[in-house]
Amino acid sequence: MAKYPFETIEPKWQRYWEARKTFRAAEDPAFPKDRRRYVLDMFPYPSSQGLHVGHPEGYTATDIYCRYLRASGYNVLHPMGFDAFGLPAENYAIKTGTHPAVTTAVNVNKFREQIKSFGFSYDWNREVDTSQEAYYRWTQWIFLKLFERGLAYEADSPINFCPSCKTGLANEEVKDGLCERCGTKVTRKRIRQWMLKITAYAEQLLSGLDGLDWPEPVKLMQRNWIGRSEGANVLFAMEIEGRPATLEIYTTRPDTLFGVTYMVLAPEHPLVAAITAPVQEAAVAAYLEAAAKKSDLERTDLAKEKTGVFTGAYAVNPVNGEKVPVWIADYVLVSYGTGAIMAVPAHDERDWEFAQTFNLPIRQVVSPVQEAKGGGSLPLAPVRSPVDVPAPKGASTPPSVWPSATPSAGSAPQRPQPPAVEAIERGAMGKNGGAPSGNGYPDAHPVAGVTTAYGYSINSGEFSGLATEEAKTKITAFLEAKGLGKKTVNYKLRDWVFSRQRYWGEPIPLVHCEKCGVVPLPESELPLKLPQVESYEPSGTGESPLANIESWVNTTCPKCGGKAKRETNTMPQWAGSCWYYLRYLDPQNDTTFASRATIDYWAPVDLYVGGTEHAVLHLLYSRFWHKVLYDIGVVNTPEPFQRLVNQGMILGADNQKMSKSRGNVINPDDMIRQYGADAVRVYEMFMGPLEVSKPWNTAGLVGVSRFLERCWDLGSRTIAASAPADTLVKALHKTIKKVTADTATLNFNTAISAMMVYSTELAKLPAIPRGLWEPFVVMLAAYAPHLGEELWEKTGRTDSVSHTPWPAWDETLAKDDEVTIVVQVQGKVRDKFTALAGTAPAALEKTALALPDIQKWLADKTVAKVFTVPDKLVNIVVR
Repeated sequence: MAKYPFETIEPKWQRYWEARKTFRAAEDPAFPKDRRRYVLDMFPYPSSQGLHVGHPEGYTATDIYCRYLRASGYNVLHPMGFDAFGLPAENYAIKTGTHPAVTTAVNVNKFREQIKSFGFSYDWNREVDTSQEAYYRWTQWIFLKLFERGLAYEADSPINFCPSCKTGLANEEVKDGLCERCGTKVTRKRIRQWMLKITAYAEQLLSGLDGLDWPEPVKLMQRNWIGRSEGANVLFAMEIEGRPATLEIYTTRPDTLFGVTYMVLAPEHPLVAAITAPVQEAAVAAYLEAAAKKSDLERTDLAKEKTGVFTGAYAVNPVNGEKVPVWIADYVLVSYGTGAIMAVPAHDERDWEFAQTFNLPIRQVVSPVQEAKGGGSLPLAPVRSPVDVPAPKGASTPPSVWPSATPSAGSAPQRPQPPAVEAIERGAMGKNGGAPSGNGYPDAHPVAGVTTAYGYSINSGEFSGLATEEAKTKITAFLEAKGLGKKTVNYKLRDWVFSRQRYWGEPIPLVHCEKCGVVPLPESELPLKLPQVESYEPSGTGESPLANIESWVNTTCPKCGGKAKRETNTMPQWAGSCWYYLRYLDPQNDTTFASRATIDYWAPVDLYVGGTEHAVLHLLYSRFWHKVLYDIGVVNTPEPFQRLVNQGMILGADNQKMSKSRGNVINPDDMIRQYGADAVRVYEMFMGPLEVSKPWNTAGLVGVSRFLERCWDLGSRTIAASAPADTLVKALHKTIKKVTADTATLNFNTAISAMMVYSTELAKLPAIPRGLWEPFVVMLAAYAPHLGEELWEKTGRTDSVSHTPWPAWDETLAKDDEVTIVVQVQGKVRDKFTALAGTAPAALEKTALALPDIQKWLADKTVAKVFTVPDKLVNIVVR
């Protein structure tokens, strides 16, 4: 078998496509809207390491699909570009003294060369680079639109901070308490930040998911991140410096208000200083200092030990008038709800752990069993301040700042308790150290662990006996009638920490004027360009390297003409990627980010392919920006990406994620040099379903290479003029039908398998009829485009196979002559047989009943009914 000379053929056709701009897309009005497709890959960050084998997996999938669409009569937009701003280039500049723009340009050129070596059919005339001034001018323009609408604001607040990158991070950039970029443990730091009010679009971001053709796990991740909940805001009365005041909390379970035995404020809550009793000031100050060093993830980890400090203050429960102590604990976040909670330890795991640690009462108010309304009200154990209770022996912490470790025997604080509470503290626990078996009060139903389940209200006054949903509704109405609360919708989603204290990012087009405040730059002054700097080292103090360039920082106010200073924070790497899919539509336009005509022609993106790692980062941010652009009337749809497909990860041969430390990284350049780009393309698609992760196996690549060599050998045979045999004609039409259906649905592995089977049949012929060969070459060219072009040329064709229509099949010829009939007894498969396609149901039933193995299953039984599905199965029901 002749070797396929990919090393000469592949560069040949890459030069051909580039010289002729074969894949250039144009807004041709002859194509109706339903014959246009915008197919997009998530564009890469051009790192110095270059492409890895995971990149071409998604790129190959979209390329095959686009080639199929073009051949099927669609006008296809398929662009590529580079997400070029970001920390890696800046970190490299700090290390080497090379300007980030220089290293980024080198990396972009390397990536472009590697991508082109695969023969992908991108329209390179539409290439974008987010770090280019002509591009980020429009990123700045969009920011100004956000600012004009009150969606960008300045805040001095505690944020996630990476000590290594020396910059603030959004919540979405923190993974398991670590910086998503460098893996360093994230801390908390209070610095001046620019925030984007993504929370204003929380409901739209949530409801918009329903109409998207996205993987359900991705939609679920976004829904959970947005975190919509319905509940009530409730006002607890207090006294602050002798004056009446209120403490507002948010709860999803107003039906448990009668179970409140204490309250907790986040350490950052604005009322902390005002309500702290003098005797507790030192303890509170020490606790606040310790909490400030923890990340949100550390603070809310369910497995972490509970810590807290008593303020010395009390609040009044609005449903029963009871006074409950107010504590401070770091498991409550100021950024969620009101930054304060009512604690119901019988029905919340963290509250229960906290109550156990600090010896606080526990009262059950929800039971799985309904009781008579108004019956069984239980007395509340006395709630005492822990100020008078000594800390564990040997503790260096101030009184009432007890660590969360369970106090050891002889050191635990002791005080009189009702009998059941004493039982809890003696260790009346569930199995495996679970929650207590009682709720701490006599005559109550036992609590089989902390229960958050719905049931019926008990110990809840006039609301006892009500089912949970009814109790929630009626207690909320009770509060509203008394002006002590209201029904509320809340979200876990937080505003986006947008600014970065780094150099290599888009400058924020704002100035700070002593007279006018924060003033936006006029659009005529965009882009605000990055200045040249001698040092890229971030200060770590909250200021970026730009702050040191006085000639750039000092400016005049666009509004009053007085002295002003430029904003020195830069935008995050996500800014440029929030809208790049729109710039592809009109990349040379210097009067707007994209003309409305091109937006209306192509948008939205019909198919978007990329990894799941961006589910709550890029995808959420892009949707937010797009919705703002939709609201100001510059885009035509409320959502940017109609369909999303996540390709699976290509793992190392050891089934582990590829990494240098494991030594299992596969360099695609090496594979192309050894086997050719077409072989790598086809192999990555043949490995398995696109969405599934799978391990690399070079032996599989060798097998695919042999398949392409067989096709090359077939193309070297004589093209026969004689009519093909009927059996091969049927094989061709079956193959066309199978490959068409599988390519259209992105099931590339099974399409390749069908072509392999057909090529094996063709290999039996000494000469190949043109009618059997050319349709196969057109299909093969979508998968192995260089080989497809060369084989097409060898047939004597002078046009590009990329411009050739996709072959059609004849349904009568594509039908199977024989089919396999599955036979079931009582719904379980027991045998099967072969029959002519279209055999009558009665004949199928007769054959099935006569099968020896089926006779065994029918022995001593009576056939009650037989169900037949033509060409598929016979199901026998017995009694």
